[in-house]
Amino acid sequence: MYRINHNKTLNTLEIENSKHKAYGKINLNAGASLQELTLNGHAIIKDLSPLSYSNTYASSILFPFANRIKDGAYTFNNKAFQFEINVKEENNALHGLVYNKTFRVIEKKTSSDSASILLEYKETELSIGFPYTYTIQLKYVFTPNDLSLNVFVKNTDSKAFPFTLGWHPYFLSADLFNSTLHFNSSKKLVLDKRNITTGIEDFELKDVFNIYDKSLDDCWVLDSKEVTFHTPKYQLTIESTGKDNFLQVYTPPKLNTIAIEPTTGVSDSFNNKIGLEVLDANAIYNITWNLKVNSNF
Repeated sequence: MYRINHNKTLNTLEIENSKHKAYGKINLNAGASLQELTLNGHAIIKDLSPLSYSNTYASSILFPFANRIKDGAYTFNNKAFQFEINVKEENNALHGLVYNKTFRVIEKKTSSDSASILLEYKETELSIGFPYTYTIQLKYVFTPNDLSLNVFVKNTDSKAFPFTLGWHPYFLSADLFNSTLHFNSSKKLVLDKRNITTGIEDFELKDVFNIYDKSLDDCWVLDSKEVTFHTPKYQLTIESTGKDNFLQVYTPPKLNTIAIEPTTGVSDSFNNKIGLEVLDANAIYNITWNLKVNSNF
């Protein structure tokens, strides 16, 4: 039987099923981010300590923009806006506005083979960089071999707004040097020294992307909805229901750890329009990211 425990002191949720060797931990005060995940006995996501959440954005939901906005500035409907610069050394705005927000629990359900949690954040204040109200709901569903994260964004404002969306999980490998990524792509983003998109170039992937000892902070345009991470102990498939899918990969200063980030847009999407969408007043956007672990491959 799955169990969900709410630690109200830390405001975390722990999801556990000892029979299936499954575990999850969600920090409600850190944007309802998934800080730990074990599926079928495999540690998929672990705490990144001593690296801090404020520097890693570990498993954060990236909204209203994924990645960066150059100088934090953009125009929409012929009006100029300015986000707070939260990466001083780059002079960029990074990873949106909800990664540090507190979500509340709307619903919890458990059974012998699954657990589901519905969480919500309502933005009622108008920020200078994004003067709109909205509601975000996250639905996490845990099963022994799978995790699905369903994200609902509702525009509760009277005006349409631009957005992209992303997820920033870091995955653990027993040996990252001998781990690989499998994905379909023929295009790669060209980034400058500030990690701002300056163009798109042709990219040829021959079956497997070998990680080895590469230092990565790269983004690809995906030609399919799946990315597979092969490690010595497990295989993980990440699937998206999004229309436009991009893959951001980043290697942090943490041994055998890699960020594999599904996004609907790229750095500076608010200016270059790559993957940028517009959500009308009272409209709802929905996307699901699904993780599936396979031990037999």
